[in-house]
Amino acid sequence: MTTELQWRPSRLAILLALCAGSALIAALIAHDPQLVLFASPFLGALSAGAWAAQRTRWQPPASATIAAEPALSRTFENESTTLSCYGTLAGGAAIYTLKPVAAPGLDLGQLRKDGTFDASATRWGNYPVQVEVDATALGGLLSAKAAVTAARIHAYPLAPPYQTPIPRTRLPDRIGTHLTRRHGSGVEYADTRTYLAGDPLHTINWKVSARTGRLHITERFTDRAADVVAIIDTYPHAPGPASDSLDRAVRGAAQVTQAALQRGDRAGVIALGSRARWLGAELGRRQFYRILDAVLAAGDDHHLIRGTLAPVDAVPRGAIVIGFSPLLETQFSLAMIDLRRHGHAVVLVDVLGEVPPFSETLDDISERMWRVERRNQARDLRTIGIDVLEWRHAEQADMGLEHAFRLLARRPMRPRRRV
Repeated sequence: MTTELQWRPSRLAILLALCAGSALIAALIAHDPQLVLFASPFLGALSAGAWAAQRTRWQPPASATIAAEPALSRTFENESTTLSCYGTLAGGAAIYTLKPVAAPGLDLGQLRKDGTFDASATRWGNYPVQVEVDATALGGLLSAKAAVTAARIHAYPLAPPYQTPIPRTRLPDRIGTHLTRRHGSGVEYADTRTYLAGDPLHTINWKVSARTGRLHITERFTDRAADVVAIIDTYPHAPGPASDSLDRAVRGAAQVTQAALQRGDRAGVIALGSRARWLGAELGRRQFYRILDAVLAAGDDHHLIRGTLAPVDAVPRGAIVIGFSPLLETQFSLAMIDLRRHGHAVVLVDVLGEVPPFSETLDDISERMWRVERRNQARDLRTIGIDVLEWRHAEQADMGLEHAFRLLARRPMRPRRRV
């Protein structure tokens, strides 16, 4: 990556000029020309640099190109990776040094002579690795500093999410391996009736047919899989280590989809934000890391979506929608309301926690008003049929979602309003 260099007098040039100026001022005040001799070495050093630049027609480098290899590194938490950086100056000659700059949550080692250094992340997230160039010229009289993002590190958590059941709320007729009321293809016995034209032959009950003298077939209850869609709020957040709310959202979505897929249900994931992404169904730990890639804006194993609403193709008819959001972005709440208006069963999990993200800048009255607004927002969402859960178990983050779903199951059932 190329950056422009802004040249200015160095600290050495400023000190030389300050010493020379002090000697000249002292000579004027004391009316003693001999004191000018003390300023001559400093003036000579400054003049020599300017004379050398004019004689050789030297021009300072206009830009610096800094790169690091590999440009993108994927590691686990607390795992060390080695990067190498190098740089070149364009448009002139100068002496320069490179220094990697650590981002919050990222530990960087000392730069070795061969240009390599070690990096490790203490928490999963998207980390920019900045390299600072410090250039000097004219014997140290001019200096320039610039910093560029030369590489990125995507850190992933080591522990996979625990298994979490689907919340027991008012859901459609299709709910995983549970039986439906309709008769169709399945394994559980439902009824026996007389044969009709068009019935498949493999459903004929030969024992009943032989006993009654007429063809009878066996009907079974339909055993259909549920469509589960987990939606993650990925609206812009600061680069660096993942926040607690984002960590809960990713783990919660992975828990729900993993539990659904292991039960034979169909599950998908939508990362809804400034650039929405749609992930297909996948089983196990692979799905967990695909979700992380979508949140970190890495990889290409997803479909980009335009707009701020969930796409119709990604949410099948009658699907169960489970959203994970800190409820700080209005667009995400509007997307959930739109899905509810289309007839989906929507469960919204509040992953923000008990402490506001900006509690340090709020006084007590403002914080209370903010909490009242959030309660009103949750009440409005419940009014139109969206169940809002609070995930506040930071100590046992993987068990908190299951606890929240259990609380949802204890709530009294009320009829849905038609929106």
